Amino acid sequence: MAMYDLPTELCGLRIRSDYRAILDIIKALDDDELSEQEKAMVTIQILYEDWSKIEDLQEALTQAFDFINLGKSITESKPRLMDWQQDFPIIVTSVNRVLGTEIRSLEHLHWWTFIGAYYEIGESAFSSVVGIRKKKAQGKQLEKYEQEYYFENREMIDLPVKYSEEEKEEIRRYRELLSL
Repeated sequence: MAMYDLPTELCGLRIRSDYRAILDIIKALDDDELSEQEKAMVTIQILYEDWSKIEDLQEALTQAFDFINLGKSITESKPRLMDWQQDFPIIVTSVNRVLGTEIRSLEHLHWWTFIGAYYEIGESAFSSVVGIRKKKAQGKQLEKYEQEYYFENREMIDLPVKYSEEEKEEIRRYRELLSL
């Protein structure tokens, strides 16, 4: 693949490179109901058009994540500042502005093009939301205008808390105690 091309094949097989397919994969990866093996298979089945022809599943999965991450590896854990599902309505309006078109009406928009536009999001509702989340995660004081925006848009700004299986069990036991 030339450096100017957008990848449409991995492991010698055609892939679904549209941003919607990748967001579906990300949704599955965030699903606590799926095991790691199920998440891997969902990733393979969504991304690869003819996944049954894959000879090396581990290599196909590695290449899939390289594609999703634009060839970059994720090495450090940072506070979660966005959620693709929850934030999609405010992300899409910003990406629309950057690309000058309604992306949901396009038949295909390559994931890398979508992410390129995403990186170019400037001042917007999305950047305000992420900025407030970042300050809150760092324990920093919000400016007065940010506090007002937060209280008016709390349901849009607050991300759902994800609990481990142990934490879920502890919450269940606590609720049982309260109901006695």
